Amino acid sequence: MNHHPREPRLPHPRGPLSAALTANLRGAGPLPRPADAGAADPYGDDLQLALYVCYELHYRGFAGVPAEREWDPELLRVRAALEGRFLDALRADTPVHDSLDDALGALLVEPAEGTGVAGFLHKEGELWQLREYAALRSLYHLKEADPHAWVLPRLWGRAKAAMAAVEYDEFGGGRADRVHARLFADLMTDLGLDTAYGRHLDAAPAEMLALVNLMSLFGLHRELRGALVGHFAEVEITSSPASRRLSEAMRRTGAGPAAEFFYDEHVEADAVHEQVVRHEVIGGLLDEEPELAPDIAFGIDATEYLEDRLARRLLTDWRAGRSCLRIPLGPAGQREPERRISHTS
Repeated sequence: MNHHPREPRLPHPRGPLSAALTANLRGAGPLPRPADAGAADPYGDDLQLALYVCYELHYRGFAGVPAEREWDPELLRVRAALEGRFLDALRADTPVHDSLDDALGALLVEPAEGTGVAGFLHKEGELWQLREYAALRSLYHLKEADPHAWVLPRLWGRAKAAMAAVEYDEFGGGRADRVHARLFADLMTDLGLDTAYGRHLDAAPAEMLALVNLMSLFGLHRELRGALVGHFAEVEITSSPASRRLSEAMRRTGAGPAAEFFYDEHVEADAVHEQVVRHEVIGGLLDEEPELAPDIAFGIDATEYLEDRLARRLLTDWRAGRSCLRIPLGPAGQREPERRISHTS
C-alpha cells in the first residue's frame, strides 16, 4: 500500500449545505441551518456529501480540521437534521418485505446471470469500467468493516460473539497484510488507481455516497442496531456470488493478481460469514430482542434499495459508453490529476 497522509482533504462542495459545512470546517463562515436540510433532495449530491463529511469526522477526519469538531454540539445538530431527512425518505421509499424470513429468503435467490453490476462486469465489462467500479467502492473498502464495528457495544451474547468473529476476519485475523482494506488497496494498485484514503470522494456520485452513509447512519445509532445487522446480513449473504463474478471479470481483463485475490478471498470468506450472520448474529439478536425483526428487515431492504439505485446509475452510463464518475479517471499507471469541479450537483 502506498504511504499517504492519514487525513484526507475536505471535498469540493456540491451545493449550499455542503458549501457552508466545508467552509465552516475550514474556519470560514457559519454552519448550515438544520432547517435547511428539510428542503434538500434526500438522495442528492448536496445532502449526501454534507452527511458524508459529518460522518467522516468519526473516522479519519480531514486535514486541517481540529479533532474536537467530531463532537461539536452545533455540528451534531446539523448532522441530525441531515440524517432525519435521509432516514425519513428511506422509510417512505424502501419496499420492505412483510417479514424478516421473506427478506432473508429473497437474498438467497441469486440474480440471473448477467444482471446487475457484477453480472455486467463479469460478462462484458471492460477494464476502464472495472477501474471506475473500484474507485467508487474504495469509499467503503478502504475502511472495510469499520462502520459495522460501531454495533459491537450494542450487542451481547451470541450476536456479539459472532459479529466480533466476522469482524476479526475482515480485519485480517490479526495479520496486517490480510486486513481487507489493505487487500483492496493492493487491488487498486493493480488497476493503476491512487490508493489514498478519500482520494475518489469528489468523483463519486450521490448514489455511492448514500450507500456508505447508510452504514454510518445505522452503525452510529443504538436505536438502529437491528437495521445495521440487517445491512450486514445483506452484504455478507450477497457478497460471495457477486465476488465470484468480479474475480472472473478481473481475470478476463488481465487486471492483475492482487485484483483477482481480493475477490477470491471474499468468495471463500463470505460464504462462511453468510452462515454465521444468519444463524448466530441474527439468530442471537432475535433470541434477546425479537422485537427487532422488522428493523433487521428494514436494514436488508434499505440496502437493496440503495444498491439498486447505484446499479441503475452505473449501468445506464456504462451501456451508453460514458463514465459514471463525476471526474473521469486518468490512464492506468498514471496518478489521477487533481481536478477542480463544479461546486454544485
